[in-house]
Amino acid sequence: MFPRTFLAALVLLCASQLHAEDSDGFTPLFNGHDMSGWVREDGAEDTFTVRDGMIIDTGLPIGVIRSERMYENFILEFDWRHMKSGGNSGCFAWSDGLPHVGGPFPRGIEVQVLDPGFAATHKGENEWYTCQGDLFPVQGATMTPFGRISKTGARSFPIEDRTKPSPEWNHYHLVANAGELRLSINGKEVTVGKDCVPRRGYLSLEAEGSEAHFKNLRIKELPSTHTPPEQTAKAYEGFHPLFTGQDLGGWITANLPDGPWTARGSHFISKAGITGDGLALSTKEHYRDFVFCVDWRLTKKAAQKALSTFSEDGLYVRDGSRQIVHQDVPDAGRSAITLRGNPKYGLNIWNHPMGSGDFETLHTDESIPAAVRRALLPKSKADVPPGKWNRFFITLKGDRVTVVLNDQTVIDDAQLPGIPAEGPIGLQYRGDEVEFANLFIHEL
Repeated sequence: MFPRTFLAALVLLCASQLHAEDSDGFTPLFNGHDMSGWVREDGAEDTFTVRDGMIIDTGLPIGVIRSERMYENFILEFDWRHMKSGGNSGCFAWSDGLPHVGGPFPRGIEVQVLDPGFAATHKGENEWYTCQGDLFPVQGATMTPFGRISKTGARSFPIEDRTKPSPEWNHYHLVANAGELRLSINGKEVTVGKDCVPRRGYLSLEAEGSEAHFKNLRIKELPSTHTPPEQTAKAYEGFHPLFTGQDLGGWITANLPDGPWTARGSHFISKAGITGDGLALSTKEHYRDFVFCVDWRLTKKAAQKALSTFSEDGLYVRDGSRQIVHQDVPDAGRSAITLRGNPKYGLNIWNHPMGSGDFETLHTDESIPAAVRRALLPKSKADVPPGKWNRFFITLKGDRVTVVLNDQTVIDDAQLPGIPAEGPIGLQYRGDEVEFANLFIHEL
């Protein structure tokens, strides 16, 4: 039996190998034993695993893992292979710490990792894509293509075909410096992209539907060129996913044989027209103070519907008979986000003229002071049109809430009178089809 001191030293040695610098100035990004140094940005825990000194990417559910820290200027090397013809994957340079609104992938510059067999089943090779190491911006990033350029004008194409087909190994050597990327494949530089933004951010590996293997990942950092904040990726530190992309694990809903909720890829979908009690979807975990990120969209075509109207103080507008006054507006469905397990503390998702984010049950309560009610009304309508994706960041501290919708603060440090100290987060079901994606929480 080994002495405890020997075992402790062995553990420390293994941990230090991830950061030990090679003689040529490179540092390993993968220790060959576990996923130390990498963060699951979205998807499932078992999408990226380790076997035989390799990172095994199952491809499903679609999503990414990213490096623990950001990089600016560097040389990145790694080996990769696909395990079936036509396999698809990728590496992102300078990416954000959360997926882009409505999708499974972050903003950044993608370095294509594509098997040559892809062209046999997909039209457009050498027009909008190649299987040989394209460079291109995704999800709002920008890049000036250079050299051989796609017909769309969006991608830098390689000047030579050097990618080996599955199951052979390929070697990538990527030089990233001052917003310029230069990719060498199997020993020769073939693709260049310039004027990239962001030009400082995370490194990410992509799962996109098929098994891929990665090994010998290492990096050599180059001197800084002092990238300004506006050209730096968004960190989103401290967030972790609440949805695996596989099923409803971690969530609770009514046990109905044909309930409203399904997991579809990276999304939750609520099916319209289901009746019954307890149809909300709630986290199994209870939370106190947090920042909650959630993307959503109303999917049905808007049609005229009479909706309630509200005064400047948040109360329902009523006629002389105390009946609520309605107004015909284009309606595309409705849902709500419930805080700490009580529908009373739910903020609306709808197509009302006031915009999403209001706490209707509270601001229509005449027993609550007018100033408190007014703070629970959106400052402006920040929604995009129905059918397009929106993103909430909801910050809850004690009984105070701030709601940011599509980068606009619509509720600012408003009081939620009587809210419980902790509870689950819920997605309300109100009979309409609504899609949710990118559910993340940062506990405070």
